[in-house]
Amino acid sequence: MRRLLLCLLLLLLVVPVACGSDDDSGEPAAKETQEKTSEEPSPSAQREALKDTSTKPVIPKPSGSPPRKLEKQDIVKGKGPAAKPGDTVTVQYVGVAFSTGDEFDASWDKGQPFPVALGAGKVIEGWDKGLVGIRKGGRRMLTIPPELAYGSEGYPPTIAPNETLVFVIDAIDIQPG
Repeated sequence: MRRLLLCLLLLLLVVPVACGSDDDSGEPAAKETQEKTSEEPSPSAQREALKDTSTKPVIPKPSGSPPRKLEKQDIVKGKGPAAKPGDTVTVQYVGVAFSTGDEFDASWDKGQPFPVALGAGKVIEGWDKGLVGIRKGGRRMLTIPPELAYGSEGYPPTIAPNETLVFVIDAIDIQPG
């Protein structure tokens, strides 16, 4: 009889421990998962936030395979004449690596817009080609393959070799060339 009571007592002590979770909160693990996913904005909320040109954009981590050709996407169209080669476009920008989503540069952090003479070869080719057609007040996302960026050499330590780059660029002003 003692053995039976001892076995039942041990069983009562072991079963709740085996069924419990690793945390001490007593909360179900599903709630923790829900809280973590609810902290991330939805893709539609991220796209909507990109339309606010008064604030530094947060570029969502790219997914899928990087494109082999330059991709241009106007997030905000802008107004006035379109920029053409020879014009100087004053911009604010943020750049991230496609493979990691890590930001490597942003004029917003420097507190000063950046002038770009289109077609002068002073910036990467993806910018010279990708900013043609942008209008003052516009915000454009450029996804630039390595061949139009820093190629097989990269730009150590911030940009890896053969890295595809993603920029969100705001056209603050356009001066004819």
